[in-house]
Amino acid sequence: MGLKILRFIFFGNYFVGLLAVGLTVESTLQLKMPFNSLSYYMLVFLAPIIYYTYAYMGATSIENAQNPRTAWYGKHQTFIRGSQILLGSVFAAVFLYMLNRDYMAILHLPVLYWITVGVVIGMAVLYYGLVPVFFFNLNLRNTGWLKPFIIGFIWAATANLLPLILLRIESGVDFAESPFWFFLFIKNWMFCTVNAIMFDMKDYAIDSNSQLKTFAVRIGLKKTIFYVLIPLLLLGMLSLLIFASIEHFTTIRVLFNLIPFVLTLVVAYSMNKRKKIFYYLIVIDGLILVKAICGILAMQFI
Repeated sequence: MGLKILRFIFFGNYFVGLLAVGLTVESTLQLKMPFNSLSYYMLVFLAPIIYYTYAYMGATSIENAQNPRTAWYGKHQTFIRGSQILLGSVFAAVFLYMLNRDYMAILHLPVLYWITVGVVIGMAVLYYGLVPVFFFNLNLRNTGWLKPFIIGFIWAATANLLPLILLRIESGVDFAESPFWFFLFIKNWMFCTVNAIMFDMKDYAIDSNSQLKTFAVRIGLKKTIFYVLIPLLLLGMLSLLIFASIEHFTTIRVLFNLIPFVLTLVVAYSMNKRKKIFYYLIVIDGLILVKAICGILAMQFI
């Protein structure tokens, strides 16, 4: 029974929805912004569940599945389709409610805000190649080494950019004028990119056979750890320290915020050996939740 619950939460991407909310709350507290509306947090929770589940909607073969996650989707296709319809309907209803409530504020958004939203949505759409092929055939998911940076960018934008835009829409307050969001954005982008690269390592053999040139396929697992993961983590930590210096963080606040980076370094060293699927879904994705919790706790020491 416990394993069934784990599969439902992690294979069904509900944990990913929790991660998106956690990062958004962390960013809101760190920038000392007012919280967005409950409607927005519902969208933040639902969007990644629907989005990441889409990739497995075509899973039908149970016996020949190459991993337990694909097999689970193949076995529960009826439930998955019903869930997607239900969650998609709720998402659409909440979105239309917010659109009707704030359409005047949306229309008066500065051009830069529109460009930002367009870039984020564009990357998300192109990631799965959702644009009809008669326009152009581009699937960013198959770009190999670029893929984790795109994933990291979308996650950082969700945590650091979209809440600012929604706050402008919902309350008229413009926090984007503060430069501090930029440092947090870089920190989250590097952290989530590292997380995506580590997650790609589970598919090293499959990607190699498919000629998908991820970092692990191009340069090998060990070089990926030392020449890619560690430098990106150090860049994220540098961004954190610059932000902490400007904001005059106390030592304990800095230490709390450094915990997830240190833990990620430890996990990165363990990636030389192949792990089971739940290791990636719980431990590696769990580092994002740890980061959010540490950031929230650090705000208690102002």
